Amino acid sequence: MAAKKKKGQLSLRFTEDERIPKLAGVLLLFFALYLFIAFTSYLFTWHIDQDRVLRFSWQLLLDGRYEMANWLGRLGAILSNFFFYYLFGLPSFLLVYLLVLMGSAFIRRIPLYRFTSRFRYTVILIFFLSVIFEFLFGTFGFPWGGALGDTVNQWLFSFVGTAGQIVLFGSIAFGLVVWRFNPNFDQLSFGQAMQEIYYYFEALFQGKLFRRAKPTDLREAQSKLRPGPKAKRVNSGTNAAEASEDEEEEIDIDIPALPANLEQGAQLAFDLNRANRPPVANTPGDLELEMGYSAPDERPPLVENAPDLNLQPIDLAQEENPDHSEPYDPTLDLSSYEHPVLALLNDYSDQKVEIDREELEANKDQIIETLLHYKIEITKIRATIGPTVTLYEIIPAPGVRISRIKNLEDDIALSLSALGIRIIAPIPGKGTIGIEVPNKKKQIVSMKEVLMHEKFKKAKMDLPIAFGKTISNEVFVADLAKMPHLLVAGATGQGKSVGINSILVSLLYKKHPSQVKLVLIDPKKVELFPYSKIDNHFLAFLPNQDEPIITDTTKVIHTLNSLCIEMDNRYDLLKKASARNIREYNDKFVERRLNPQKGHKFLPFIVLVIDEFADLIMTAGKEVELPIGRLAQLARAVGIHLVIATQRPSVNIITGVIKANFPARIGYKVTSKIDSRTILDAGGAEQLIGRGDMLLSIGGEMIRLQGAFIDTPEVENVIDFIAKQQGYPEPYFLPEYYGDDEPPGKTELKYAELDEMFEDSARLIVQSQHGSTSMIQRRLKLGYNRAGRIMDQLEATGIVGPSEGSKAREVLIYDESELERFLADLRTKK
Repeated sequence: MAAKKKKGQLSLRFTEDERIPKLAGVLLLFFALYLFIAFTSYLFTWHIDQDRVLRFSWQLLLDGRYEMANWLGRLGAILSNFFFYYLFGLPSFLLVYLLVLMGSAFIRRIPLYRFTSRFRYTVILIFFLSVIFEFLFGTFGFPWGGALGDTVNQWLFSFVGTAGQIVLFGSIAFGLVVWRFNPNFDQLSFGQAMQEIYYYFEALFQGKLFRRAKPTDLREAQSKLRPGPKAKRVNSGTNAAEASEDEEEEIDIDIPALPANLEQGAQLAFDLNRANRPPVANTPGDLELEMGYSAPDERPPLVENAPDLNLQPIDLAQEENPDHSEPYDPTLDLSSYEHPVLALLNDYSDQKVEIDREELEANKDQIIETLLHYKIEITKIRATIGPTVTLYEIIPAPGVRISRIKNLEDDIALSLSALGIRIIAPIPGKGTIGIEVPNKKKQIVSMKEVLMHEKFKKAKMDLPIAFGKTISNEVFVADLAKMPHLLVAGATGQGKSVGINSILVSLLYKKHPSQVKLVLIDPKKVELFPYSKIDNHFLAFLPNQDEPIITDTTKVIHTLNSLCIEMDNRYDLLKKASARNIREYNDKFVERRLNPQKGHKFLPFIVLVIDEFADLIMTAGKEVELPIGRLAQLARAVGIHLVIATQRPSVNIITGVIKANFPARIGYKVTSKIDSRTILDAGGAEQLIGRGDMLLSIGGEMIRLQGAFIDTPEVENVIDFIAKQQGYPEPYFLPEYYGDDEPPGKTELKYAELDEMFEDSARLIVQSQHGSTSMIQRRLKLGYNRAGRIMDQLEATGIVGPSEGSKAREVLIYDESELERFLADLRTKK
């Protein structure tokens, strides 16, 4: 026995020695380099050495009299000929890639299972290219596809003929593309398909296609608070294995044989010895449907939101009989626009959640032991493994008060040596008590995986937002239009900026520029600045604003009040159209039941995003809080929605007015239970583990999510992709607003300060008796900004009255001769 034990210890030491895998990796890299040189030499010397190597014998390998043209001599010629002639042909170079992959993995101590998909794709590609190359170039003498390709092609030719081979190879190639990328053909246009192919090959040549997160990258990402688990499609059903019963009276748990590693979303059930009770169904279900975000009978969203540019003409006769007219399509103003492609985002598909059996057993035993110390008996325990947290659901024995378990939160956390646990007593809709325990191995939920999920692709929502994954590893998608406003709060560095970027990128991937406009307020001046490149596509701001991203406090106040004016104007349009909300209004406009000549236009959704609300409250106070409160109360019906983020969740920042009008709230990790109650009206946010871990409170439900991780370079890639496309001639301008410190009344202006088109604009306004900026823009062929400045000058000199929202300004001069006298007097004031 001692000898066997000693032998086992030596074997264990040998396998744990870090030098062994590193030396193996160096050896594999040496073989890779050797084969690469031999294969490259074979391309130039195969016709010289082939006669000798085809008559291979051991004498050829050992006898020094035989000289080969291959750069690596006899062995190089024999090996390269073996792989090229007898095996795969030119695709043999991919074997070098596999050896490099394995060698680098051994040296860097990365488990090979992380490269499973890459190995699989490479092996399939070797076989497929071998057959294709031999079919295309097999008559040229060089072994393009080797013996494998030649054999398969001869068999296929005798079986289906040349035409059948062409159809078969094309179908296989198309199937490989579908298998690898799973494109959504329902929403994929031909132009977008070409864009996808272009960006795929661009990423391939730049070496980004198979880029995976390194351990150092994960540590950096986690230190920046933006992690998240990798997204892997899992079944929401229960994968439970029930334990056997024990006849003894004492509580004991018998754990069935489990696999060594468990996939994401796997669920285990541990039954206690007295549990002849009906098992508790663990049905995480489809949270998206349970919360009412994506009901099957929900109407599909209307095509929305084009700015007031080049509206398609409408015939009044068709207005009376709309059945004979084509529906209005606001996307035709930018018909060539292509949605961003998923190749712009990084992939973390090799990052799997794997919790070994020992960790599950240890946590389960500690939970049961801690409860037994306090004489709390349970009848069943079940584990649901999520990306960063595992949920243990327990059923207490009859007579056990729930409050006793709730009060043991700190004791259980101490026994598990966990960063922080959260007890849900009871879980809503279930007869169980939940104990959320952080996983030791936390995974990244990539934005790419969440966006490519069917829940997001096929979401019939007005403003779909891909937040991340639930505790049961299900992708979570919600509709901002139904929230209808969102409050985001949490301590510094816990994921708010990444969460804001995930919200904005979700809208950019799903919506056309005519369907949604973004008003971005960034007091910190750095977080949202990259979005300024898409000002002519998705942004909305004031006409006289220099930068599309609002940073100055005065401009913020003007923008918020301008949005209130926009809201009032939209309500006027809804009233004229006899519509209750923006969907009914846009529905009528699409069906051409509203006349643009009467002021009607297609209304885009407007999303206001404020990245740091606390700074605005400290500097502006009521001037900011009042318009935000008014927008939060009234703007939902007209398609204006608010997303407000703050890192100071105190009662003087998140006031009662704000909380009352923001029913949907996200709480990231905070430092105290008081802050958690300020955000969510409940505790729990102080027990989160940070780095994107969040609690979403909506509709009376509290949902724990792991936020999708998107890095700044990925955001910039998406923005650059959109910015390179053709946009609208002008951004979407909000209504003009003048504060109390800058009245729009008549002021003294020198003639030299006026625009050179001022007089022509004044004559046009007086002749038509119609004070409209758009008329100046259209009739004099000016840009909107310049036409707006001229209108301000006309107002300042007293030719037209102040702005009245969407109505035309009043013209204060009624006669052309009076205008000429006025202009003559103005010229004398040089």
